[in-house]
Amino acid sequence: MSQRTERGAGRAQNACMDTQTILFVACVLFGFAAAGGIVMALIRVGSHNNPPHWIAMLHGFIAAAGVTLLAYVTIFTHVPDMAQIGLLAFVLAAVGGVWMNLGRHHQGKLIPKSIMFGHALVAVAGLGLLLLAL
Repeated sequence: MSQRTERGAGRAQNACMDTQTILFVACVLFGFAAAGGIVMALIRVGSHNNPPHWIAMLHGFIAAAGVTLLAYVTIFTHVPDMAQIGLLAFVLAAVGGVWMNLGRHHQGKLIPKSIMFGHALVAVAGLGLLLLAL
């Protein structure tokens, strides 16, 4: 093996993230998404209006990045059962989030508080399960 190939192979091994790191990064992304969710809930409850679209989109994109990482690591490596159940919870929360965004928010209708709190509860449960998996 040439020296150049050996260096490249060593770099590739060092560049790979381990399962725990990916789970941790997913937790951080979900934490940022949760902060945006809290802001949106306070706006919805406090002003009796839907939050601005840009906050909802940012919240969704960050959460989707976390779900994507969690799905990737769940599919291609071995993760604890808690992480798998957490992924299921986040997918269910995502379905509720998409419904709130496309089914209500974009149509100019108020997001139901019960659905909003249910979405939050399922997402928090998913984050709790993911944290337990670490």
